[in-house]
Amino acid sequence: MKSLMIRSLIIRSIIAAALVGLAIAAAAAGTRYELRVDGLACPFCVYGIERKLQEIDGVEQVDVDLSQGRVTLQVRDGVEIAESQMKTVIQEAGFTYRGMTKHPQ
Repeated sequence: MKSLMIRSLIIRSIIAAALVGLAIAAAAAGTRYELRVDGLACPFCVYGIERKLQEIDGVEQVDVDLSQGRVTLQVRDGVEIAESQMKTVIQEAGFTYRGMTKHPQ
């Protein structure tokens, strides 16, 4: 009986530690930006825009939804991207910038 209680306590401690770890990771996740972009027509377009966006300091991940014309950026905690900067980068990549939404995490 005593060993069962100890195992239960250990399992609860492991679960609590995992939840704390997840909370810390979520807090340090940075910010997610969703961009609407016109002109994305093929995988080469995706490659071109991903490459251009990954050059921005602080960008950790770029995901492109070709069918929706949506680009999602995940940036490092503390990094802010100005809409004017994003508009310039998208236009320099050869696409039409339509808008940006910021989602702090």
